[in-house]
Amino acid sequence: MDDDDDYPDEAPSLALGGKFYMTPEGFARLKAEREQLSRVERPRVVEIVSWAASNGDRSENADYQYGKRRLREIDRRTRFLGKRLESAEVVDPAMQTQRDRVFFGATVTYVDESDQERTVTIVGVDEADMAAGKVSLTAPIAVALIKAKARVGDEVPVHTPRGVELMEVLAIRYPG
Repeated sequence: MDDDDDYPDEAPSLALGGKFYMTPEGFARLKAEREQLSRVERPRVVEIVSWAASNGDRSENADYQYGKRRLREIDRRTRFLGKRLESAEVVDPAMQTQRDRVFFGATVTYVDESDQERTVTIVGVDEADMAAGKVSLTAPIAVALIKAKARVGDEVPVHTPRGVELMEVLAIRYPG
């Protein structure tokens, strides 16, 4: 199978067929959050709500009202995580065979027009964390690099809020 076929030209809609790309680490993190909510957090809140309900008048019972609201939040988040995990397309960047080009999971070092050197790792939408240098594959820089199938030395135009800027790719790395 050709690796080029794995990445569409229309990068902003990278939820192909309802799938959301994510790394194995991102998948594990979402799964752990869902488990924490359903096995630890929810039973604890149910216990508090039961205790509060046994105290009588529920209309003026803050523990009861807050507990019920928190249960709805937990249930909503658990449903969201379940759907997200179900539609996840887990892509292990360590398995990438074309390591000289930018694809999902790549860690890319580039220099922008103001000679600022930056390093970003392209991850799934749910994994993005700018403080950690992880950008969503729908971020303008990721879209431009993936669409261009950039290699080291390539200058890639990136559509930013300030207009189009050229970025030069200095290095491409994959885990493993």
